Amino acid sequence: MSRGTEYLTFVTGILKERIQEIGAKIREVQKDIEHMHDYYWENYTEMDQYGYENFDNQKALLAQVNANTENQRMYRRMKRLLESPFFGRVDFVYEDEEEPEHFYIGLGNFSEKTGRVPLIYDWRAPVSGLFYDYDKGAASYEAPGGRLEGEILSKWQYKIREGRMIYEFESDTKIDDDILKQELGANSDTQLKNIVRTIQKEQNAIIRNTKDRILVIQGAAGSGKTSIALHRIAYLLYHDRDRLRSSNVLVLSPNSVFSDYISHVLPELGEENIQEMSFDLFAYRELQDVASDCEDRYHYIEHQIRHGKSENYEWKQSKQYMQAVEGFLIELEDRLVDFAEIEYRGFGKSAEELTRLFYYKFLDTPLLKRMEALMDYFVDEYETLRGKTLAEEALEQLRERFMGLYVTTDIYKIYNWFLEEQGLPVLEWAPREQRILEYEDVYPILYLKQRLSGAGNRKNIRHLVIDEMQDYSYLQYVILGQMFSCSMTILGDRAQTVDGGAKDVQRFLPEIYGRTVRCIELNKSYRNTIEIASYAQKLTGLTGIEYLKRHGKPVTESGFSSMEEAMEEVLRCSALGEEGYETAAVLTMTEADAKACFAYLKERENSVFYIDRDSTAFQKGITVTTFYQAKGLEFDQVFVVGGDRKNDFFIAFRYISATRALHELYVFEVS
Repeated sequence: MSRGTEYLTFVTGILKERIQEIGAKIREVQKDIEHMHDYYWENYTEMDQYGYENFDNQKALLAQVNANTENQRMYRRMKRLLESPFFGRVDFVYEDEEEPEHFYIGLGNFSEKTGRVPLIYDWRAPVSGLFYDYDKGAASYEAPGGRLEGEILSKWQYKIREGRMIYEFESDTKIDDDILKQELGANSDTQLKNIVRTIQKEQNAIIRNTKDRILVIQGAAGSGKTSIALHRIAYLLYHDRDRLRSSNVLVLSPNSVFSDYISHVLPELGEENIQEMSFDLFAYRELQDVASDCEDRYHYIEHQIRHGKSENYEWKQSKQYMQAVEGFLIELEDRLVDFAEIEYRGFGKSAEELTRLFYYKFLDTPLLKRMEALMDYFVDEYETLRGKTLAEEALEQLRERFMGLYVTTDIYKIYNWFLEEQGLPVLEWAPREQRILEYEDVYPILYLKQRLSGAGNRKNIRHLVIDEMQDYSYLQYVILGQMFSCSMTILGDRAQTVDGGAKDVQRFLPEIYGRTVRCIELNKSYRNTIEIASYAQKLTGLTGIEYLKRHGKPVTESGFSSMEEAMEEVLRCSALGEEGYETAAVLTMTEADAKACFAYLKERENSVFYIDRDSTAFQKGITVTTFYQAKGLEFDQVFVVGGDRKNDFFIAFRYISATRALHELYVFEVS
């Protein structure tokens, strides 16, 4: 029996014992909880009148419930470890010592007893860096007490499934290419894979980076950007447990389907799930007091594809727009307020006094918050002089009178004043409940609202992840900087800009976030076969990208006279269930084409699913959607259907669609 298999047997035995112990403890504590409930309901009428006994019982019950929650979390963690306790081993001899230490590396730390030397080390532990960063020979790692030097005598890689050793071998290199091909070239799933077994040196450096406050990852399609970002979150949570919890992390992802696609990664890595939403949803929530609904980016992409770019949109997202708003705000101070004397029970202030306070004492307060500050000043002075506290009813009356000095507090109306001043078309007037903001006005209005009412910094968010960074505008990054003063991981691929051409946001990010921005390029792609990667590369002319040498079927290009003919070919070529394939995609340029393809396929095949902006899950079978909704996802087979070669979005459509394919790519022209 090999050392790895012997150790697996040893560790598995201890894990099973621990699982039995925790299971017994869960049952025991559950019985205690049930007895405490019974005791409470039988005796609560006789408990002391001051409630001390009741309080003590409730406190004890809560402690037991919390204990069992922790026991259940530990039970789930142990069961997960039992499936695959470790995936790597490093035999390391410390400097000035003779006998090597054997470090087994897995998804989490595991010891026989609390405080003992781990039998398995968490992949995020300092010593685990030896596995990811070094080959045989001299090596070192940063321990809490300082750098430890030594030599790696051997490194082993293991594949364990359901507690059984599938394979094990000694590896001279960090992660052997054959293993990469097996792991990263495996068939697609409806969930993103964790990459702890195949983390590369350059990826490990990003994951373990705790020094850079703003880390920007520019990576080619298939370079593992999103996986790296999620593993980095897991690493930060592991190393900063006192300050950072899962609830303190927010991911701004492209859509709800992508959120579902990545949602299991952190739990697999032993962490609680984090908050995820699209920035458009975030903006909609912020503007609910301005309009009843807002268009999202997908509405605007469709509009661009059909009608071309909007010059007004480009300007409204720019630095020039912000500068124009700042000039407008200076003049707005005089236009927005109509001062008049305010008097309450013999105490009052003249229009002149209020004007002076408004413009001088509260100059640094946002314009639409100043009147509240002015009212608070008025009330404080009144209560101090009269020696009494105003009732809530009186405060409400005063609030109405002070706020009534504003000509308007409606951001929508103020935004129209600004547009009018700039010589731009104004928004159609409507009551708030009937307003639907076009996408080009969503973020300009949000910026104006922030400047007038304050940004409302989200201090509970201590780390922000921004995915698809190339699809965010200058203005959006400024808004994010005002709302979130935390550390950030920003990732994307300039070649996947859904905006009619590549956009490199790295040019202006340092201007917005300061010199603390650290930019890292990832130029190795692991997703596509060489045949698919070569096809995609020719579309954009990209150079300098290295591809994992995994070969597959040639790309198939065909022409059809109708969409129906193309769909029949999709059904003929679909290999779901064959070769282990589980996912295929039909990707179109427009929503109208996607709906037509879906309607045709759904009548002939049960396992066909449509993804639009309201979808929340990615399922096995044939997925039909637009290229821009498929960003971030991957499929065993991809069928690229239709598209207008004369359209500015055509190259982005073909490139993004092609790079979604793991094994087979079909490109269908429809005349």
